[in-house]
Amino acid sequence: MSISSTIKSIQDIMRKDVGVDGDAQRIGQLVWMLFLKIYDDKEQEWEMFSDGYQSPIPEALRWRNWAANAEGITGEELKYFIDNTLFPQLQNLVPKGDDPRAYVIQSVFADAYNYMKSGQLLRQVINKIQDGIDFNKAQQRHLFGDMYEQILKDLQSAGNAGEFYTPRAVTEFMVNRVDPKLNESVLDPACGTGGFLTCSIEHKRKHYVKTPADEQALQASIHGVEKKPLPHLLATTNMILHGIEVPSQIRHDNTLAKPLISWSPKDRVDVIVTNPPFGGQEEDGIESNFPQALRTRETADLFMTLIIHLLKDGGRAAVVLPDGFLFGEGMKTRLKEKLLAECNLHTIVRLPNGVFNPYTGIKTNLLFFTKGTPTQNIWFYEHPYPEGVKSYNKTKPMRFAEFQTEIDWWGSESDGFAARQTTEQAWQVSIDEIKARNYNLDIKNPHVGEQISHDPDELLVQYADEMKEIAKLRSQLRDLLNAAIAKAESV
Repeated sequence: MSISSTIKSIQDIMRKDVGVDGDAQRIGQLVWMLFLKIYDDKEQEWEMFSDGYQSPIPEALRWRNWAANAEGITGEELKYFIDNTLFPQLQNLVPKGDDPRAYVIQSVFADAYNYMKSGQLLRQVINKIQDGIDFNKAQQRHLFGDMYEQILKDLQSAGNAGEFYTPRAVTEFMVNRVDPKLNESVLDPACGTGGFLTCSIEHKRKHYVKTPADEQALQASIHGVEKKPLPHLLATTNMILHGIEVPSQIRHDNTLAKPLISWSPKDRVDVIVTNPPFGGQEEDGIESNFPQALRTRETADLFMTLIIHLLKDGGRAAVVLPDGFLFGEGMKTRLKEKLLAECNLHTIVRLPNGVFNPYTGIKTNLLFFTKGTPTQNIWFYEHPYPEGVKSYNKTKPMRFAEFQTEIDWWGSESDGFAARQTTEQAWQVSIDEIKARNYNLDIKNPHVGEQISHDPDELLVQYADEMKEIAKLRSQLRDLLNAAIAKAESV
């Protein structure tokens, strides 16, 4: 049975349990169990290759000793053990010596809950996980992203908007182009399940890791922050799957909650690769952590300000952003002016519709920039659909091989991309033209005439997105009017 089928069958069992209410709780129930199973799989590997390995988890609480036996404890005994022994002890785990692994496990379980009421159904779920998932098999590790994509679809149906699974082809291309070197620090300030970070790990191992010392340098170079408990738990699990033995550098926090001026030079990093959440708004007060001219409640814009600030001179970034960033005015204009003054925004890859289906139909772009020198020219590259493809879907997803034309065209930043050529997909725009456009970067391909889509599915998606934007603008206007009325009444 495939991993996705196993996950579906597990969720079908959970639907029978009276304690689990909706998809969000089912996912919360699933991920802490997956973590313990995957951690146990990895411990088997560590025990094999590391003499004297000692688990940070008390012996009776290790997955192999209470869950792995299909005929083991069940019913009320199992339920009592999980609620009164497993969770309390893992949430208050005391490290042996100064073992950082214990702190990782403790942080994972700090926000975890056992929602299930039936010990018999718990045993059925545990047996499905034990029999259907073995992440010591390399081919199953690579299916972790597929599993998370299914979980995100369920979160969408549960009403948790703003969660976007970035296709592996996109993350792999972005990391490939920024090319993080062995000792360069890599950060994803909104890391979700850790897709960009796992691609960075694989890239470094493939190109730069040659010795055990190199592997240790890699382990210390990966950093991520995730605001939401479930994605953070999944990111931690994903790091362990990809050989990061102690993923303590994956923090559960809101990167935007720290005032911009509090980030010191020692916090600066060499590489940032990220898909910051867009279309959402931050909680009240977060914008006050940023300079007055760059304050907004739009999450993606705040992240862009932070990304510019956190890059070292010479540091490189690749960021996914929606079209709204390119043509937006007001604060967005000031942010783009700052970006182009402080960084060399050398390339914008414009992705076609459907890359992020089924989460959103909003058109997206990949921005590549280097901090330290101002922008003189921006190259645009319009990524085409492969021949015979009109949109992407589950059976025809975007593939990394599609980006080979961009890779062949790319050239080197060291010589100012002198080898780049104008093509039907690629064109260059000067900083003077951009300033004359008041920093509107929504520049269409000059080699292609105006294209109007008559596809009903595309038009419906476009209409739905426009209605969401209108609703958001109405909400912002209502907040402004209420604030103005309250201020007038207080005078």
